[in-house]
Parts: sequence; structure tokens; C-alpha cells
Amino acid sequence: MKKFAFLTALAFTFSTHLRAQEQYASQVFDVSIAKDFHFGDYDHNEVEMVSYDKDPAAHALVLKEYGRSAISSNGNTTPLTFDYHVKIKIFDNAGLSKGHVELPFYIQDNGTYEEIRLIGIQGRTYSQDASGNMVESELNPDSIHTVKINKHWSKIVFNLPKLRKGCVIEYKYRFESPFLDKFKTWEFQSDIPKVYSEYEVHIPKVFGYNVSLRGALKLNLDSVTIEKNCFSSTDVNSDCTVEDYRIDNVPAFIEEPFINSPKNYLSALYFQLTQFTKLNNYTNLNQSWQQNVGEDWNAVDKLLRDNDNFGDQLSHKSVLKSHIAPVIAGKTDTLERAKAIYAYIQKTIAFNGIFDIYSDNGIKKAIETHSGNSADINLALSDALNEAGIYATPILISNRDNGVVNQLYPAVSEFNNVIVAASIGGKAYLLDATVPAIQFGVLPFRDLNGQGRVIPGDKPSYWIDIKTNQKIINSCTLDLTLDNGVLKGTITRYAVSFAAYERRQAIKRFSTYDDYVKDVAKNTPGLTITKATVSNLDSLDMPLAEVYNVEIDASTGTFNPFLFDKWDSNPLAATTRAYPIDFGMPSGVNVSLTLHLPDGYTIVNATQSTSGVLPNNGGGLEVDFANNSGTVTYTVGYHLDKAVYNEGEYAVLKDFFEKIIQFEKTPVTFKK
Repeated sequence: MKKFAFLTALAFTFSTHLRAQEQYASQVFDVSIAKDFHFGDYDHNEVEMVSYDKDPAAHALVLKEYGRSAISSNGNTTPLTFDYHVKIKIFDNAGLSKGHVELPFYIQDNGTYEEIRLIGIQGRTYSQDASGNMVESELNPDSIHTVKINKHWSKIVFNLPKLRKGCVIEYKYRFESPFLDKFKTWEFQSDIPKVYSEYEVHIPKVFGYNVSLRGALKLNLDSVTIEKNCFSSTDVNSDCTVEDYRIDNVPAFIEEPFINSPKNYLSALYFQLTQFTKLNNYTNLNQSWQQNVGEDWNAVDKLLRDNDNFGDQLSHKSVLKSHIAPVIAGKTDTLERAKAIYAYIQKTIAFNGIFDIYSDNGIKKAIETHSGNSADINLALSDALNEAGIYATPILISNRDNGVVNQLYPAVSEFNNVIVAASIGGKAYLLDATVPAIQFGVLPFRDLNGQGRVIPGDKPSYWIDIKTNQKIINSCTLDLTLDNGVLKGTITRYAVSFAAYERRQAIKRFSTYDDYVKDVAKNTPGLTITKATVSNLDSLDMPLAEVYNVEIDASTGTFNPFLFDKWDSNPLAATTRAYPIDFGMPSGVNVSLTLHLPDGYTIVNATQSTSGVLPNNGGGLEVDFANNSGTVTYTVGYHLDKAVYNEGEYAVLKDFFEKIIQFEKTPVTFKK
């Protein structure tokens, strides 16, 4: 029986290494050697420190960090407690944000909730006065507040007192949770360096967890001992394993552009409940009822199908029958019917901002109140499609900011969202109806994250790539004539696929389309838009087209046709890259200029036509320039054909962007 997981790190992967508890039975934990440090001790050297030699540019430094998680018992319940204690040096004003603390906690529908006891929060700031004397400032309990985020989440918020450059802050708190399947993750890394970070966990023998280490850093301490008779509940006694993990000299994690989630690369420990004992009045531990959690996907599938807020919601097709009938009336084409149902759910149930794999109040109430979480909406979509005879199944996914799913072990807790797969004409369409302005078959960017788990109602679940044919395609065609130092003519902009969704969102942030156009002109120096029209603004399946009648100041004899969709600088600025470059989806930009010059005008800097391709079918760049009898045609187009590039392709991709930016920054120059 696997009781607890130990590990050895592998760079940027999940890793586990199992060791049975019984193997360490002879190593007894000594409670007198607790690893926490004493609250309130200060060191003049810490206050006087002006920088950190291992990272001189750091804005702050974690001097000491300690955490302890334990499953205990108060006779009736078995809460998970988490104690956190940290001391941080603030070097400059940019580091002052570390003195603002937010601690989120979860509240379940049945009133079960996580808790951070306000009386258990301690905080202190250490600094020096003008005479060099040490000044200690205590956190005032009255400055600690509880803020509601939404129905299921709230947070404790406080600011350490008298923050200023050079100070040292210290705080600690205790967190209690009834949710044993949400064992506290420990992040060794953050955006500032740490002298050391240590995590101690106490797990009764009647519970089993797998633990995985993500990130590239290696553990300096990885030990296990046995704590005798540490747990007692309803006449069940158990020993505990005491696991102690520490990493020294932890570097700051520097987030770079185009990373799907820092969670995938931060060095951190993750815990997954695999086995627990339902404690009852049996006196013999071996007689108490044990249940495996996530032993295999068949067990997880059954748990989901039997769940009132998941599987039961998928049997409510009749709830939607009267709603769907008029939506699909007269439509015989399957795809047309699916699109109509998708649009109906989009418009009928407004997303309340809460991501979950479980329905909140049920799809029936979501329809009636026109509001619901992501599961309410997409489980309703799945039901509605099936009611119309279109085979659809829910897919459990993890949003990008939630990190990729660890597939080593079945774990429902790895997921935080649900979408839908609809089978139409032999093709699978991935759908998410939480976004009202996105077209059928296109997913919001947050959903594009590795693989998801399809949960059919009639067969075993399976993995699927969360991938669609969507792209970010923008094009701009300029037809301009030079007239007394002013370029006059039209600019036509097309946005296709996901780019169309992004442009529609940009337009709808304004009260009117005219207000949007005024903002475009305002943010484009030298551009005057005298008239503008837009096509397909509400036709989500069509490309969005805009036509501007324009006048552009060209009195200096130069004009840069790259007015929109350009890079101000190379987004790949680092010299090297240690993890993949994730754009989310393929993309492309095309700018085409036709410039009519009066007689007697010539082009000063004729651009050479050229082309190039990225290796491994990664994309390409095409440039075409021609000057024929006073009419200049100049086209620059590039395309990135992959959603994700590995770190080994970083150098060539960085050079690719340099070439793009070189063309984007070079204007067309003409003279008489």
C-alpha cells in the first residue's frame, strides 16, 4: 500500500519517487527539534543590509521562510492546519509591495469553509531611526480585514506597519481547512530570492498522498521520520510520517513573455490525496473503512458521474427541451443547429467569473437566473446539444494560469474548469460558452493549456489535446496617394479567427464604434480618419473588416505603413531561454501598401525583396517591394505556424523577431 510519496527533482517536469512509511519505522521524530524560527528576533545586520550579494538587483529578499502542514484531530473532525512564518528584507521602494499580504480562503455551499484565525496573525516591522536605534512596529489587529471576492472565495488582507526602504518585515499565521484533498502546495520560488525555504509536513498513516516536485531546483534537505502516536480520532490511533524539505539559496523566478503559467516552472511541491480512512467507531485501525481516492481513472469517472453537481447535471436534458426547441426549429443542418444552441447558451447564462468543474446551483437555476459558473454554462451546453441529437461530452481542463495537469496520477483537483466537445460530421469541435462574443469552435486564450480529460457518460474517460484551428491573423491594406505632403486614401483592416474576437472586444469597450475610431486615430500619430465603416461586428463566424478613409501627414517625405499590429521592441529580450515559448496559437500579420506618387517623385530607400523560413515548419517571413511608374507596392508578411516552440528554437526565433522589427521600423522615404 503506497502511503506517501518522496521525490527527486527533474528539471521542469513533474517527478515522484515512492518510499513506504514502514521503511522509516526506526527513525523516530523528535518534537524538540521543530524547524520554525522564533518570532520577534531581529538582527542589526539584516536591517543594515543594502543588497544581496547573490542577486544585487533584487528589490527584496526572503531571509527565512518556514511552513508546516499537519492533519490533526479534535475528536470530531480532522482538520488540515498550515502554519506559515516568513521574514523579508526590503531593499528599495519596489520591494514595499511585499508588505501587502492577501490570504485567500474557500467557502463551500454547505457552509464548510477554510479559516485563517485573525487572532493568530502576527506581524512586525523592524527599522532604524535617524540615530541608528532599532524601531519595532507591531501589526495592529484592527488593520486586518476580510474581503469577499465572490460566493466561494474571500481573503484576509493586511499591510505591515511603517513600511519603508531598508526595513525588515516579519509575519506569521495559521490556516485551517476541512478539505484534505487540498493539501497546501509549497512554492520554494517566488519573484524575489530566498536565503532558504523549508516545509515540514505531518501525515497520519491512515492517509496517503503522492507528492510531486516541479521546477529545476534540487532539494538540499529531503528527510523523513516517524512520529509515534501522533493522531487519534474515534478510537483510531496512528503514527505519522514527518517529511522535511528545504532548498537553500533559492534564486528569484524571472517570468518571461510567452510562458503559459509560472506554476509549471516554479520550484514547488504539490500534494495529491490518494487514500484516506473514513474514521468511525471501530477500535482497530485495520477494521476501519478505507477508500482509495484517484486510484485509477475508472474510480474517478464513477465519482464524477455519481456527483450531484457534475454527473447528475448531465442527465437534465429534459430541463432544456422547451428552451432548445424554438432555437433549432426549422434548422436541418447539424452544424447550424449546434451553432444556434451555442449562441443561445452564450446569451442566456451570463458567466459570474467563477471557474469550477462542478455546477454551483444546477443548470436549471442557471437558466432561470441567467447566471452561473463555468460548469453551469458548459454542462448546460453539453445537455442542450445532446437534447438536439448532437453528441457532446464535457472536458475537464486546467486554465493556463492554473498550470498544466500532472497526469502521473488521477486527480480531479488538478482541474479548475470544464468545456465541451461536440462531434459533428466526424469532426470534434471544442466549445466554451462562457464568453459571449467568441465564435463557435474558438476557445478563449485561457483554455489553451495542454490536455484535458474527456468525461463521456457511457465509456471510460480519456485525454485530449486542447487544440483548435484558431489563429491570430491580422492584415492591413493601404491604398494611398501623395497630394501636397498629405497621403490620402483608404486603409482596410481584416481580423480573422481569434484576432476577430480580440478586435470585437476592443471595439465593444467603447460606447460607440465612432468612439473606438477616435481612439485609434488618437493613438496613431499623424493619422486622421475622416470616415470609418465596420462589417461583421456581430457576425461572429465572419472576419471582422474595417475601412478607414484617411489623411496622413507625410510632409517630412517619410511614411511608415506599419501603423497597427506591430512590435515596439523584441519581446524575446533575454539572451537564453530555459523553457518553451508558448504563444497559445499560430499567428500571422500582413501589411500591404500601394503608394501612388506624383510625377517627379522617387523612392530613396527601396527595400530589397526577401523571404525566409523558420526551421521545423515554424513559420516564415516574406517581403516584396516594387516601383513601377510612380506606383510603389510594398508588402511585408510573417507567420508563426506553431503555438509552442521549444527552448532549443529560442535563438532562431529571437533573430526572426529582430528581422520583423527591422522592417517595421524602416519607413518608406521619397523625394521630388
